[in-house]
Parts: sequence; structure tokens; C-alpha cells
Amino acid sequence: MVDNDTIMENGRCIECGAMETDGLSCHEMFHFPLVWEHNDPELYALHFWLVSCYMIQHPSNYTEEGYKLQVKLFTDAYDHQWGTDYILRKNRELVAKAGKITNPLPNRQRKRSFKPWSMTIEDLYRAGKRMPSKASKNGGTPYERISISKLATAAHPFMMGQ
Repeated sequence: MVDNDTIMENGRCIECGAMETDGLSCHEMFHFPLVWEHNDPELYALHFWLVSCYMIQHPSNYTEEGYKLQVKLFTDAYDHQWGTDYILRKNRELVAKAGKITNPLPNRQRKRSFKPWSMTIEDLYRAGKRMPSKASKNGGTPYERISISKLATAAHPFMMGQ
């Protein structure tokens, strides 16, 4: 299994800047929306956006080429409003051409640098904790769905300069 854990210093991720929340690193917070989407097919339709935003905010997980490919796929999908099936097909094509896109170095040996983001997994985690249960009587739209869209929108302008 790939080790994509993050390094927290003084309670903050050294790559994305997310603050430790409830004793969790940003990598640990990332697991919560993965569980939420597992239980909600509509939310799972946004899986690409969730994973891409998180991974792009942590470039040490990729080779240099892999990172560039992920950013390109994200911006093309966002700009052209591609559907999930098309995004996944394009992703398979890119990975097949590029080969290994994940960083082969052990986690602690990877080069990391901080880049500020207007929204991180910390915001998504906090928003999800406030979300009413899907089984609630009001039947409102799950807050995570809105937050994942906001996360993608917030990440997009930062990636245009990549």
C-alpha cells in the first residue's frame, strides 16, 4: 500500500496548511468523506473531485510528471464539465501512458513545500461534522456535496498557474 500520510508540524500540514482537528491530521480527516461517500451514491459521484483536490494539495504523493498529469486532468475536467465516466476513462488513459505516477520514495524522504489553499480537507471535515443526518426529517441536501464542489472550485484557480 502507498504511504500517503502527511507531516504535521505545530498542528498544521506542511503541504496544504490544514490545521489538526479533533486530534486528526489532514490525511486522517480525508478518510471521513471517503466513508460518507461510501454511504451515499450521489456523494460518491463526486469521488474524483474529492480525491483530486486532496492529492493535488499534497504533491509529494506524486512524481513530478504524475502531479502535472493530475493537475491537467483536474483542470480539463473542471473547465469542460466532464462527466464522471469520461473523467475516469481519461484518467486511465493518462496513467497508462505515463506509467508510475505515485512517488516511489518512502514518505519521510519526500520533498515537501507549503502552498496556501483557500480551502482544505479540514474545511470539508468540519462542514461534514455539522451536516444533519441523511435520515433527518428535513431531508436536506448533504452538506458534504456542497463542500466538495466548493473545494474543487477553490482549488481550480490555484492550479491554473501550474
